[in-house]
Amino acid sequence: MLRIIVISICLILSSCSNSNQMSENYLEKQLGEIYEYIPLMDTINTEVSEVNVAWHLDHTLKVVNKIYRALELSHPENYKSNFNLMRSFVFMTGKIPRGKAKSPQAVLPPSEINKEDLFTQFDSAKVFVEKIDELPPNSYFEHPVFNLLNRDQAKRFIEIHTNHHLAIVRDILEKEKIQ
Repeated sequence: MLRIIVISICLILSSCSNSNQMSENYLEKQLGEIYEYIPLMDTINTEVSEVNVAWHLDHTLKVVNKIYRALELSHPENYKSNFNLMRSFVFMTGKIPRGKAKSPQAVLPPSEINKEDLFTQFDSAKVFVEKIDELPPNSYFEHPVFNLLNRDQAKRFIEIHTNHHLAIVRDILEKEKIQ
């Protein structure tokens, strides 16, 4: 009985998470912020993060680009809606707890990150963000924790994930200013 109540509450909260949806051009604003931080890519503050600004920017851009490509290559007719408690919680709160998740190998930055690569990834991400709504609604990608995410869920995840890393970058830069 308790399980049914918990699942019901999560379903209700999950459906309410659509009201937490960011503004129409939120992803574009986030990309603009990423672009502004590229010149500061070498900044590091180990009190905030073990890695520098470049790592967070590279990782975030890789996530945007890989998710778009997965959505584009998916077979929407094979998408099956699914419930995931962790996804419901993250989508409802709009937050990913710091230091709790491990990034998949495919979206880990290389040991050396150069500015040109960041700009190239940025250019791709900008195009993908502009085109994402043109994909079929049941385009999907498989997240290692959240399972299958359709286009709109993927877009919401990108917003939350990007915001997570931008917040870390802001903290790195803010702490660096103080010292």
